Order: sequence, then structure tokens, then C-alpha cells
Amino acid sequence: MRHGFLLLDKHEGPTSHDMVSAVRRTLGERDIGHLGTLDPAASGLLVLAVGRKALKVVELFRSLPKEYTAGITFGRVSTTYDREGVIEDVQRKPGWEVPEQAVIQRTIADRFLGRIAQVPPAHSAVHVGGERAYRKARQGRGVALAPRDVEISRCKILSYDFPALTLDVACGSGTYIRSLAHDLGAVLGCGAFLSSLRRTKVGAWSIDAAVTEEDVAWSAVLPLKDVLQSFVGVPLTDAQWEDISHGRDIALDVTPDTIAWHAELPVAILVQAGEGKAHARKVL
Repeated sequence: MRHGFLLLDKHEGPTSHDMVSAVRRTLGERDIGHLGTLDPAASGLLVLAVGRKALKVVELFRSLPKEYTAGITFGRVSTTYDREGVIEDVQRKPGWEVPEQAVIQRTIADRFLGRIAQVPPAHSAVHVGGERAYRKARQGRGVALAPRDVEISRCKILSYDFPALTLDVACGSGTYIRSLAHDLGAVLGCGAFLSSLRRTKVGAWSIDAAVTEEDVAWSAVLPLKDVLQSFVGVPLTDAQWEDISHGRDIALDVTPDTIAWHAELPVAILVQAGEGKAHARKVL
């Protein structure tokens, strides 16, 4: 068995959990998780951690930036901010005119680039009082979500023919493209919802390197030693690895979350345990 990451090209329809279950069946491996969900209506790159050792390092990848191709439909709004919800036409104010592409791009630059405050959709997995927001929303209970800071580093128009707009978006972890679509429509005075979404990049991983569900195989799993090459690492001697594997400190100065290597394999995540001493926060 190979511990590592699998780059999967998810198709529209199944949940991220559905895809995890499908890969578990194909590979015959129970220890599989993901680095971040994709909504059922979305497609694109879903990064899966395969094997017990890979699951132990998922935490190191929780805040990776992401890139998307987003389809937005103006003139209508959705209860979920995407096509999965109840969609209604928007009554526009008298004198409202269809915005030109230059106006939309300028609005994006002024209001939706950089560090911005964004309110997540009521139908989202955000916790509210210990409960998922979408559960409360489905039951008709009021959901009041606080705005939170997110980072949108790129938001370019790829095509526009009212009411259809396609955007190329690069953003930080925790950004809701559904909220971006809804908020853009609100600012432009015509309403909008997210009609399609495809994730094209997670960190340095691109959809171009992903496999479809039909092509999932052990040979497609990126070895953990390759996944962790970009992290600060230190080689351990046989004696140091013996100590680390038994929970003992070793004489070493490290930065937080340094990867320990032994016999050319990643074996632990190290942290400083005091002056001149390192300890394994996790043994892989």
C-alpha cells in the first residue's frame, strides 16, 4: 500500500464524501479523507489523503489557496446562492441598465479583491452554536452568520454575455464563491447566483494532473515523501529515530512542524521541546 495524496477530478452530482467512499471501494483502503470539500453541484480538483500516514499530515494543508472557474447568472437569486436552491427572479429598480463588462470588472476591483469581509451562505457547513448552518436553514430556523475576512487575490472576467458571466478566481481558504456571486449581483442591483463551479487548483496541485473516478488506481497516488518535499525537513540518525519513535526528545533545534526523515522516508512532525531539544508532535 502507498500512503500519499490522490488528485481526483470530481464530477458534478456526488458529495465529497461520496467520492471518498467510491475511492475506498476501488482501492480497498478505509483510511481516506480529503483536504477540503466541493459542493455536490461543483466539479474539479478534490485532493484525497490515502492511508493512515497521509491522514496524519492533512492538517498541514488545511489553508492552501484555491483557484476556480465560476459561472454566474445575473437577474435571479437563490436561497443557497447556487443552482441547488430555490431560485427567484429579481425585481430591478426603474432605470436599471445591463452593466457593461468594464463596469463589472471595475466593481470587482473596488469591492471584491484583496482582503474583504464576506458572509458565508446560510446553507453552508459553518458551525453556528455547535450546529451546521445548513441544518438550521433547511429546518426554516433563522441563521445569522457573522462576516469573516477572506482573501481574493485574482478575479478576472473570462466571458460575459448578460445574464451569463464567467470568472477566473484565485482565493484563500475559507472563501465562498457562492457568496461572491450573490454579493456581486447585489452590488450591481440585479441579483445573481452561482450557476457552475469548477475547482482548477489547490495549492500547487492542478486539475491537469488529476484522474477521474474511472481511472483511480494505486499508481495514481502521489507518494507521501513527494508530497512533503516542500516542507522544512531534517534527516535523523538511527539513534535519533529510535528515540523519536519511543516518544523521547532528541538534541536538535527545529522550526515548527519540521518533517523528520529517516531512510529517505518522512517519519515524524517535529516541534521544539525546549532549548536545544526537539519532540515528535506526530509520528507518521
